[in-house]
Amino acid sequence: MEYKNKILIIEDEKHICNFLGAVLTANKYEVLTANTGEYGQAVINSHCPDLVILDLGLPDIDGKEVIESVRKWSSMPIIVVSARNSEIDKVTALEMGADDYITKPFGTQELLARIRTALRHTRTSSADDGISVGGVFKTGELTIDYDKYRVFVGEKDVNLTQNEFKIVSLLGKNAGKVLTYDYIIKQLWGPHAKTDNQILRVNMANIRRKIEKKPAEPQYIFTEVGVGYRMAESEAVKL
Repeated sequence: MEYKNKILIIEDEKHICNFLGAVLTANKYEVLTANTGEYGQAVINSHCPDLVILDLGLPDIDGKEVIESVRKWSSMPIIVVSARNSEIDKVTALEMGADDYITKPFGTQELLARIRTALRHTRTSSADDGISVGGVFKTGELTIDYDKYRVFVGEKDVNLTQNEFKIVSLLGKNAGKVLTYDYIIKQLWGPHAKTDNQILRVNMANIRRKIEKKPAEPQYIFTEVGVGYRMAESEAVKL
């Protein structure tokens, strides 16, 4: 199954976590779960999800501490799903950096709509200005449409996840240049992101599987061993 995006659920109530996971999986999202705030933060640091669904009433720390911690280095969307319905809780969470706040109980269609909106907002936010340009980048049969946030090989949309698109976008913007692993990681996931490039290698393997005819013999994104990656130079750029 091709997944749209990777979503982390930080929720200690098992039945709610299982329910959310089933809904998201049915809608082709890849699901990660954590039942404590500390473990949730560890998963965020190691897997860099595209979006976080966060309960505030966690058994170890308040969910707002998770928001505060993540906002020190990342703009990844965070949707709070909580039984707390007071105005002060909502305002505080949003002011600390949550993208949205949904009060339990909630409808699944509402949640899915909020997720789609949060992901769209992140793709067009100023936080991504460093890796986004307008127009179209093309090399060979590969096309990056920066305005539509899509990557095509020929006429086929290769359905990249948000993180995969960000990687390809950054390389396309710097086509012909070698970008180090550390530079890519910091541009995508913030200055405090761990420099372990395992997650970057996993994303790159998925990207190559989607865009290259022979992933082991790439035409578009080349590995400079021990250094980083380089996108093939553009044949045409329209800005």
